[in-house]
Amino acid sequence: MLLYRLLVSLAAPVLAALFALRLLRGRETAEDLRQRLATTDEPPLPGPRLWLHGASNGELAAARGLVDALLAAHPGLSLTVTANTTTGRDMVTAWALPRVTARLAPVDLRRPLRRFLATHAPRALVVIENELWPNRLTALKARGIPVIVVSARLSARSAGHWGRLPVVAQEVLASITSLSAQDEESAARFTALGLPDAARAAPLALKASSPPPTADPAQLAALAPAFERENTLLAASTHPGEEEQVLAAFTKARQSRPALRLILAPRHAQRGPEVAALVAKAGLPFATRSAGEAPGTAPVFLADTMSEMGLWYALSGLCFTGGSLVEKGGHTPWEPAHFGCALLHGPSSFNQAEAFAALDAAGGALEVSDAAALAHALAELTPEAQARMAEIARQTADARKADLAPLVARIASNAGI
Repeated sequence: MLLYRLLVSLAAPVLAALFALRLLRGRETAEDLRQRLATTDEPPLPGPRLWLHGASNGELAAARGLVDALLAAHPGLSLTVTANTTTGRDMVTAWALPRVTARLAPVDLRRPLRRFLATHAPRALVVIENELWPNRLTALKARGIPVIVVSARLSARSAGHWGRLPVVAQEVLASITSLSAQDEESAARFTALGLPDAARAAPLALKASSPPPTADPAQLAALAPAFERENTLLAASTHPGEEEQVLAAFTKARQSRPALRLILAPRHAQRGPEVAALVAKAGLPFATRSAGEAPGTAPVFLADTMSEMGLWYALSGLCFTGGSLVEKGGHTPWEPAHFGCALLHGPSSFNQAEAFAALDAAGGALEVSDAAALAHALAELTPEAQARMAEIARQTADARKADLAPLVARIASNAGI
């Protein structure tokens, strides 16, 4: 841990330079930097409070049901919700929930952490998935503040990285009060790295248990006439190197399925201009959501906005889950499954391995190896087969929902609220 703290301290000037560069490029503001350093001018926040942290949009969207349940069960409770990204923080702000404060997470340096804890005074930290920052967790342990990790995910590759730092891994894991893994494989890896038996809770896949994103009824009514659901493909949360493959597959599939339309929703909305250039290069007419353009009859609709994924799921009968044709490990299939979408995904699924395996085995999802395989699947899926896949996906998602009440009770007990 001393070596980790030394390395992090030595890296602080580099980190400051990176933040300054983001500031100069307009990607972040001075207020964003102040939040990361916990130097915002705000008095200590009153009342019992939890700190809930998720890396970005996916983790925090999965935690929405838990946030609602905590607020409903404890009317006097407030939450400070943090993210590593401005998009994650802004998504939580857009929820406009009472008693919820959204902030960028403090960097893993001891001074910012001390300032953050002095302002927010959390009774406990609730970590979503695998955000296990050494200084953060050991600082909380030193102050007697419980750490509850929910829906923790640990791939074999990540376990290998932690295994190279066994002393750090053991000290970090010893700081955890309670950890529920996404699946038994992750649970076993945490135990092998040194998670105390007393901290191990029953597995819980939070993304399968959280309510899906909502679709604005007025927007849905306005857009629905432009999209025939059974012939609409949503490419959800795509990454660099993936849009080209989706566009190539879509273009090929349209040769035998000309009614097919594509809603292309990149993972990061700020990549809109970059993705628009790719669509133009592919020679496909398109309309852009962020520009306020109506979809019309253009084969591609670029959905480069935030907090509208529920709308795109509701309009689409087919969903390709992004991050799976490039080595990102795949994004959650449970959200589109709840909307009754037939699911397609690539081979990179290590972040959602159990979910994709369950859906594939049931027949609600289909793995495609590359752009050619995706094009073949799109062209060959009959309306009947697609509808059958969609219903199986929905039923599988419904069966995976867990009761969050025991988790809420465990958090409250550990936090003393």
